[in-house]
Amino acid sequence: MNPQAKLIFTISLLLGTTITISSNHWIMAWAGLEINTLAILPMISKSHHPRAIEAATKYFLTQATASALVLFSSMTNAWYTGQWDITQLTHPTSCLILTSAIAMKLGLVPFHFWFPEVLQGSPLITGLLLSTMMKFPPITLLFMTSPSLNSNLLTCMALLSTALGGWMGLNQTQIRKILAFSSISHLGWMAIIITYNPKLTLLNFYLYALMTATVFLALNSIKVSKLSTLMTTWTKIPPLSATLLLALLSLAGLPPLTGFLPKWLIIQELTKQNMAAAATTISLLSLLSLFFYLRLAYCATITLPPHTTNHTKQWHTNKPISTLIAILTTTSTMLLPISPLLSSIT
Repeated sequence: MNPQAKLIFTISLLLGTTITISSNHWIMAWAGLEINTLAILPMISKSHHPRAIEAATKYFLTQATASALVLFSSMTNAWYTGQWDITQLTHPTSCLILTSAIAMKLGLVPFHFWFPEVLQGSPLITGLLLSTMMKFPPITLLFMTSPSLNSNLLTCMALLSTALGGWMGLNQTQIRKILAFSSISHLGWMAIIITYNPKLTLLNFYLYALMTATVFLALNSIKVSKLSTLMTTWTKIPPLSATLLLALLSLAGLPPLTGFLPKWLIIQELTKQNMAAAATTISLLSLLSLFFYLRLAYCATITLPPHTTNHTKQWHTNKPISTLIAILTTTSTMLLPISPLLSSIT
């Protein structure tokens, strides 16, 4: 892609995200979402491969439908209440439509079918943007409207997302699809707590984005997209494979790594809200996703020789990227000692 075009699309992504998260009016928030959608489409389809074109088409149709529902929800609320302020979403029908629209934008069950296919057809860096940055504006809208949302509906969608994200990721061999189902499973943890403690949802998202960035950048450095290729990485770059191992175990939520922190705080908050059954259920369902995280971690540390002799070109990584990965790994695996402070804040 032309560097000037890439710069324009990157600036547009930042602009759309900034407009959405800083606006109080529904029209401005909708405009920011549309700018984000239009900016990411060329990044998805830049390889001109049929799978990339298909992924871009699916992403456009899904996001356009979700944006139309967001606009329809805000217009319905304005019709009945006369308010265009995001925090004044009070009409029950508008709340229901908005919840469905944001679930479609995020990829929550039952609106999750587009996300694994789009991530599979995108490059790894674009997949990182789809998994982290593109989810920030919708989560911000959920955060601002959380007092008006239906907690029972969100709890059902959260439990289904955690179950399906873990279940459907078990038999995958493509790493991008595994990470897509991992994202769906993590979204379940964010959705279940949004109406009770929205700050915990943001904390969970920030840590998830940090750990996912580490995994995607490490995979992009070693040019890996399948489990069979991942098995040959340890013999070539052991430090980077160890980095990937720690990031995957942190993403799985194993103590004492950072990924355990948001799960711990969410279970604690659900118990305080007399939702011990939901906390137990989502904890047990997360064991499904733990299995494929452990499988990925095992594949990253197994020692198999490369299948061909021309693999040497793909193992070279430049120093700035390696340094960035090391910094992200350190922060995504060593933050658990500050958990008492975060617990007191939330």
